[in-house]
Amino acid sequence: MIFWIFYLFRKGNMKKTIIIILILAIIGTGIYFGVRFARDNAAKNMASTYQTITVSRGNLTAIVGATGTVRANQTALVSWQTTGQIDTINYELGDTVSGDSILAALRKTSLSQNIILAEADLVTAKRNLDTLLNSTLAQAQSQANLANTTDALDKAETRRESKQFQRASQNTIDEAYANYVLAQNNAKEWEKRYDLVDHLSPDDPVRAGAFAEWAAAKALEDRARANWLYVQGLPSGMEIEIADGNLALAQAQYNEALREWERLKDGPDPDDITAAEARIAAIEATIDLINLRAPFDGTVTEIRSKTGDQITPGAVSFRIDDLSRLLVDVEIPEIDINRLKTGMSARISFDAINNKEYEGVITKVAQVANITAGIVNFTVTLELTNADEFVRPGMTAAVNIVVSEIEDVLIIPNRAVRLREGQRVVYVLKPGELIPNPVNITIGSTSDLQSEILEGEIKEGDVIVLNPPTEFTPQGGPFGGGF
Repeated sequence: MIFWIFYLFRKGNMKKTIIIILILAIIGTGIYFGVRFARDNAAKNMASTYQTITVSRGNLTAIVGATGTVRANQTALVSWQTTGQIDTINYELGDTVSGDSILAALRKTSLSQNIILAEADLVTAKRNLDTLLNSTLAQAQSQANLANTTDALDKAETRRESKQFQRASQNTIDEAYANYVLAQNNAKEWEKRYDLVDHLSPDDPVRAGAFAEWAAAKALEDRARANWLYVQGLPSGMEIEIADGNLALAQAQYNEALREWERLKDGPDPDDITAAEARIAAIEATIDLINLRAPFDGTVTEIRSKTGDQITPGAVSFRIDDLSRLLVDVEIPEIDINRLKTGMSARISFDAINNKEYEGVITKVAQVANITAGIVNFTVTLELTNADEFVRPGMTAAVNIVVSEIEDVLIIPNRAVRLREGQRVVYVLKPGELIPNPVNITIGSTSDLQSEILEGEIKEGDVIVLNPPTEFTPQGGPFGGGF
């Protein structure tokens, strides 16, 4: 087009040239205003679809959300450990029980043999314990035994020492000799008496009596002489061995008596009492197998047996739940776990309980992760602090853990934040403008719906767009300038 204008101008056709230039100017102006009108009209139409909000200051609660299942503080399936037939069931579904309460009992005629024998063993075990605890008689007997064995040991030592010298002392030898002389004189006297009647008939009783007396006296003389000769000599090897054996036996008996006295003199051995008490406890536990007891305070939440049922070891008859504390276990991703600690509060809601929110507190944060299919989570346990009768074990709970609560900060809705070239931005709509402008921001604490603004050219009262389009036409005309 410029070529033709230049050509006409060179040919001297000035009038035509001016006309063409005017036509082109009119066309260009029309295009410019047409484009601008279209753009402004589009901008107005777009602006009419904007959802905006005014930036304000307020309070922000940062949370970590998760879901979990309500459980009781403790749960137990109570099972039998013996065989038999159920005689009584003492509680009904929903009843409150105390720890160690008898939930059910077996019929005595159906008990196993080991329980029946245990009842007899219990009597003996208690008697043995009583003997230990009342040990006065045993102490007296032990003391007397120690005295007897001490005396026997002394005598055995004396006898053994005597075997190193003559069999007897000089006094004993002199006494033995005197006895021998006396017996010898007595025998001679009876011999003389017999000689006086020796002439009588052998059948004469006087003669026979005198002979018997003389014979007896002679025997006493022989024994007295043998004893006198014996006590003058040294002991034989056999006598020494016998004395050694008697001494060793006396020493062993004394040692045993001394140990027994040491054991009993200060009362019964604590270990013996402990062992006796443990045996009684074991026997009583065996006997108590006929009773099914509650393991802790709680509520009967399930009954699986009835009177007359035949049970075997391992058969479950009751479920007991401690409903005094209700807990919720939730799985928290590793990215959030270090934000949580015990004592943090939480808001808990249930699909099964409409229009009501409960409070909770973290009681435990797992130190070790659960890894499933490459996903790393940590178990966090919370306790409901205001649970009522509507909250039950097994319910699904939505948990929002309060990580932080801050006041009077600049906050914006999360839905207004966009990511532009790796930087978080919001689009600010300034007064008199139709197209919002992106503003870089730095976010601080955040909740499900809102975030804190730490940095950015944005202030309270600014209007931001909640639904900015993906792309904007730059402010100004198609030629880069404003108009």
